Amino acid sequence: MGRVSQVAFWGKKNKEKPETREDKKKTGPIRKLWHKVKNINWKDPVNRWKLLFASLIAFIVIFGGGYGVISFTNSPTFCSSCHEMAPEYTTFTASSHSEISCVQCHIKPGFVNMMTHKVISLKEVYHHVMGIPEQIVQTEHEAVSDENCLQCHSKNRLVSASGDLIVNHKGHIEEGVPCISCHAGVAHAKIAARGINTEEVRGHWTEEVAQQMMEKKYLAPNMGTCIECHDKVNNGEKPWTDVAYLVPPNPEHLEKEAKKTSNAVKHEANTEEEGKEAAAQHDKKTQKIILEALGKQQKDVKLSMACATCHEQVKIPEDHKVADWNNNHGGTALNQLDQCVDCHQDSKWFRDIPKEDLISLLKMAEVTEADKDHHYQPNITVVREQSRINKFCSACHSERPAGHGESDQYLTSHASKATTAEQKAECFVCHDREEPKAQDVKAPTDVYCQYCHRTGFKDDVKN
Repeated sequence: MGRVSQVAFWGKKNKEKPETREDKKKTGPIRKLWHKVKNINWKDPVNRWKLLFASLIAFIVIFGGGYGVISFTNSPTFCSSCHEMAPEYTTFTASSHSEISCVQCHIKPGFVNMMTHKVISLKEVYHHVMGIPEQIVQTEHEAVSDENCLQCHSKNRLVSASGDLIVNHKGHIEEGVPCISCHAGVAHAKIAARGINTEEVRGHWTEEVAQQMMEKKYLAPNMGTCIECHDKVNNGEKPWTDVAYLVPPNPEHLEKEAKKTSNAVKHEANTEEEGKEAAAQHDKKTQKIILEALGKQQKDVKLSMACATCHEQVKIPEDHKVADWNNNHGGTALNQLDQCVDCHQDSKWFRDIPKEDLISLLKMAEVTEADKDHHYQPNITVVREQSRINKFCSACHSERPAGHGESDQYLTSHASKATTAEQKAECFVCHDREEPKAQDVKAPTDVYCQYCHRTGFKDDVKN
């Protein structure tokens, strides 16, 4: 019944004890393999060479396979394979960073950082399988590090690529200001902050759509980015030390915070009033900052807010330098409003990006393309509305003119100031002729003409 084993794979002769049927039944493949390894003659140099060769083959297979998997998951192609990444991938391909891989920005240099990120990213696989998230945002733990940027970019640049903006990059970095505090939109045009990468619009993202959404005002830092930070520094703050200041707010976190506070807020009227008060304070602060940026600072500051401090090429237009320009620019605004808002527009003065609707933006782009040869036509109604909603205009228009004097005196003597159509047009910048409706753009003052002139106007000239 027994048998004598022949030369084993490893070349060692060994007489085995006769095996019974019970032994064969109990002995499995793993135990057999263990017995073979155990009985190898490791003093034989040939066996040691065979072990080295087998180990080398195993290492190549394991390392090569692992490297292949890592390389594949590092590629933009892998990122684009998930439907939820369509907005991020298409904007990336349309950006100036399209020639580098995603991980060169999103993972810190180093093998340990790479592997740590792979483990952390397993949650993305879970989300993909269990349900696509409503909106993908960059969290505080995934903010792009300066180490990534400085692999390609020099910190010694003193001016922007256009040659206009004076920015001491090295000074900012040494102060601890992260690159993304200014350059958060360089690869994806701030689509998360704009709210246009949500689930319901992901099917609309194509290369053409990405090109349309990659507007310069979202790629480069807007004026508000610099101004808000400088204003906080002047007030003794360092906002960039809070990572949440650098990345878009996470909708899930906002929802959780809302749930926490919903029970505490029981009176909707009070909440609405508080919201209006906060909005009014925000407008007041914005107007104050704009006046400071125009060089009308009344206090000592660490960082100057004046335009000329940072801009080399932006100069005051010659027609702005005429005497009493502040009180006599209405005619220019009426005829050249489109040129005025090139500089005097709110979007340049706010750091926060308002939420947008992708479908509406695409429709607007179609209208703009079809109407691209249309030129602005002077329109007093448009100018009046712009003077009320544009914080650049309302910074001054919200203040009572010095020429109005005391209210009770001006009330009985202002008729001579509004005799012509041109004079009335100036009045209507701040005052409504008739009682405004709820949907009308709110005037700086609640005083409207027909509040007193209820029986009509003498020699009325409608405008």
